[in-house]
Amino acid sequence: MIDFTFTKENHLKKIPDMVITRMSIYSRALSILIGNGINIISSDELGKFSGCSGTQVRKDLAYFGQFGTRGVGYNISDLKSKILSILGMNERWKVALVGVGNLGSAFLIHERFKQQGFDIIIGFDTDKQKIGQKHNDVEIKDISEMKKTIANLDIKIAIITVPARFAQEVADLLVDSGIRAILNFAPAILHVTKGVILRSVDLSLELEALSFFLTHKEFQDNEFPFYV
Repeated sequence: MIDFTFTKENHLKKIPDMVITRMSIYSRALSILIGNGINIISSDELGKFSGCSGTQVRKDLAYFGQFGTRGVGYNISDLKSKILSILGMNERWKVALVGVGNLGSAFLIHERFKQQGFDIIIGFDTDKQKIGQKHNDVEIKDISEMKKTIANLDIKIAIITVPARFAQEVADLLVDSGIRAILNFAPAILHVTKGVILRSVDLSLELEALSFFLTHKEFQDNEFPFYV
């Protein structure tokens, strides 16, 4: 759960993590609809397009205020703008990457991050052959320069793509360097101090989830197959 200050009601609400994930999904769906020249959409239509129910759409949006017009629906451009503001995507974010191996290198050339407002502007590694090199115009520095570099560049977000045995040490270094949000791709359970946001993506766990649903078909949701 995360905290969100709902200023209209002047009280604090608890927002489930999955709500934030679905808000991002709604944003992507709305972008596609805008590209198709559609201006108005109902919650049921948005839910179907996003892989959930209209009830879920209305419930998720209700955490953040009142949207749309009853009996008419949502103005797509307006809703998209408001969701981007909720997600903090009305500004660009500078990002540091630690671990320039196969996965890290792929992130450096992935244009989707820039399109979404995330600029990976510096990379860190311990491999002497990589240090001083540039990948897609991103300089790779020695991890020993992390604290000074992150402070100078005023970076708040970092991505970890190092082997599992080094991940906690790297996370500690990032927190000590002033990083306030970490996206971890190392297959390790990390611990950070209070006030630092940590999200982990373990690809093997996601594959295991797929294996489960393929093995136990009775748990599959046939009505909304795109979102588990």
